[in-house]
Amino acid sequence: MDVLLGPHQAATVERIKAYPVVLCAQDTTELDYSGHPDTEGLGPIGNHKGGAQGLLLHDTLAFTEEGTPLGVVQARVWVRPKEKPAPPPPKKRGRKPKDAPPELPAPPDPKSESEKWLASFREVARIQALCPTTRLVSVGDREAEFYELFREATKDPQGPRLLVRAVKERKTSEAAPLWESLKNREPSGMIVVEIPRKGGRPGRTATLSVRFGTFEIAAPEQGPWKGSEPVRLCAVVVTEREAPEGSDPLEWKLLTTEPVDSLEKATTVVGWYARRWGIEVFHRTLKSGCRIEDRQLGNDHRLEACLAIDMVVEWRLFHLTRLGREIPDAPCTVFFEEAEWKALCIYHSKNLDPPKDPPTLKEAIRMVARMGGFLRRKGDGEPGTEALWRGLQSLERITEFWEILEKMKRAGPTSPVPKSRRYR
Repeated sequence: MDVLLGPHQAATVERIKAYPVVLCAQDTTELDYSGHPDTEGLGPIGNHKGGAQGLLLHDTLAFTEEGTPLGVVQARVWVRPKEKPAPPPPKKRGRKPKDAPPELPAPPDPKSESEKWLASFREVARIQALCPTTRLVSVGDREAEFYELFREATKDPQGPRLLVRAVKERKTSEAAPLWESLKNREPSGMIVVEIPRKGGRPGRTATLSVRFGTFEIAAPEQGPWKGSEPVRLCAVVVTEREAPEGSDPLEWKLLTTEPVDSLEKATTVVGWYARRWGIEVFHRTLKSGCRIEDRQLGNDHRLEACLAIDMVVEWRLFHLTRLGREIPDAPCTVFFEEAEWKALCIYHSKNLDPPKDPPTLKEAIRMVARMGGFLRRKGDGEPGTEALWRGLQSLERITEFWEILEKMKRAGPTSPVPKSRRYR
């Protein structure tokens, strides 16, 4: 995977250099290959019930502040061992005293899967050194909230920023509960955020109250980090007001190394986290569009190599979809090569002479989508990634055939092909 993704990652770094701020969202997804029992090297996934087998993928995708994907920054695939872990020691019987302090979770074992978040952040830090004029922000969900990652992110002031969503109640260096203290403050203002659709939950526009502050976060009271120095982080909490009926009010608790000293900065940080949904779209389309879980290969190493290629193809598809919505009136040459758009126009117009000027990006995208099954009905909206994926596959074959015809045309006249043929 590293070898196959190498050229793409190098090109991604060059694209990153063109922007003042780039968000590097990281996330984990499970790849289910239970339907291919002959594939070797798979491991348990999910909750281990039902015997689901597959691979785990943790990747990092770079986005602009507007949500345009710039490329895959880092990817890691692994297999969980099939041996069951040792059961935890039995709990002591007896009631817990009312004044007993709450039990805090132990810090993650460096050898556990939590290492994936550290590996991604370190790769972003390496790229940050290559892009001194760009501010990189590593963005993670609630699984990325652990003390060791906070320590890593605060080592180098010139390194990338860290932004994670929190779920645990943490204590400040003064032993005060962090989120409870912040929620007791008066809101600094209100912001409006677009919440994307997820599962059966429809997308909506949410009005959120904003509170923020800077805190010294105490180290865990248990485990190897007990007694360590506190880390200085900014905290932002946003709470939805008047959520739609049947929906839980949205609440985000965010921890970041980015300085937050105003409502404007807090709004920026919330907007950064809202862009994290892009990597979930990327994973969903990998499965539904590229259908990576349908690959029938001999072992996990071959699946990993194939996955690297599919990830680059899916990025290109995702990139095209976003460009079509951001700059629809731009010439299609921002994405398509000359042979591609000319072959596309000839195929749809049935005219052997392509137009002198390329069509707009929106027009070209719709032509590609039509070849992938997009019906252009009134309520269909813009083409989706699955229709574009199928259309681009057809465009590749059409372009290859058009280039053959162009070579034949330059070679001179050939014998005419009879209009009707009889086979005896």
